Amino acid sequence: MTAADWGLLSSTFAASFVECVEALTIVLAMGITRGWRSAIAGTVTALLALAAFSVAAGYALASWLPTSALQLVVGVLMLIFGLQWLRKAVLRSAGLKAPHDETQEYAEQMAAARQAGDRTVLGVDAFGYLVSLKGVFLEGVEVTFIVVTFGLNADNVPLASVGGGAAALVVLVLGVLVHRPLSRIPENTLKYGVGLMLATFGTFWSLEGLGIFTPSRDSLSWPGHDWALLVLLVGWLLWSRVAITALRRRREPASPRPGERVAS
Repeated sequence: MTAADWGLLSSTFAASFVECVEALTIVLAMGITRGWRSAIAGTVTALLALAAFSVAAGYALASWLPTSALQLVVGVLMLIFGLQWLRKAVLRSAGLKAPHDETQEYAEQMAAARQAGDRTVLGVDAFGYLVSLKGVFLEGVEVTFIVVTFGLNADNVPLASVGGGAAALVVLVLGVLVHRPLSRIPENTLKYGVGLMLATFGTFWSLEGLGIFTPSRDSLSWPGHDWALLVLLVGWLLWSRVAITALRRRREPASPRPGERVAS
């Protein structure tokens, strides 16, 4: 295992872990309120659909696009995802957005499930089945995107799959053991870190992929090659900290000047 391999494994594990925690919250809420039969059926259906989606997406990306075009497409998508995660992390750290709370999400899902009508399809509760299927599939699509894109660009899809699969297995085991949402997991901190990683790799690969527009259509190379990733990571981290500091200052009320009366 090289440093790049460990980076790939840890990146896919951390990003997939966050998404799996959110999927677990939905399935637990449906299982407890609507019945485990419908929740498990919806989860299994979503996993089968995700398996087919993963194979199709991975084959299409690997077969239809040259390396530089693949880097550009995947890099831009990853940069978009990363900036979305970073934006939310910055707003949360600055106090302008409430931190994501799995306990609150769990309570909201359970309240919605209790208010839903009773309707069965083929002996399975329709509401619990559909909500579980939707939750697992949507969160799973993000996991698939992360695993496939990281794996293809690193030319090591099996190792990326191990990271994603390990994250899902760990979350499943923890869910079975505690039988409640994993609210003690520092999810907001993990999302901040994942946002930094996605933005870093997205910048790195998208700029390499600009080589598709050169006469040779070969990927561009960064100075220092993979060491440029560390520089980009530090750059995004510094940018996010500066943004957090600036937003906090704008949020804090201005202190009154000496002799200035404060309106009551």
